[in-house]
Amino acid sequence: MARILLIVAAVIVGLMLIGPLLGFAFTLLKWGLIIGGVALAVMFVSKWVKSNDHAH
Repeated sequence: MARILLIVAAVIVGLMLIGPLLGFAFTLLKWGLIIGGVALAVMFVSKWVKSNDHAH
């Protein structure tokens, strides 16, 4: 009986720890996507501006 309670307690503690870790991982992923999107936009705009400079 004590072993079952210990396993249940370990599972509950594990789930409590996984929640914030998953939230942190998704936050990192979100910021990575935002920063990547901004970097792509800056690259695209700089290439577009350079190609316009050569056209004139």
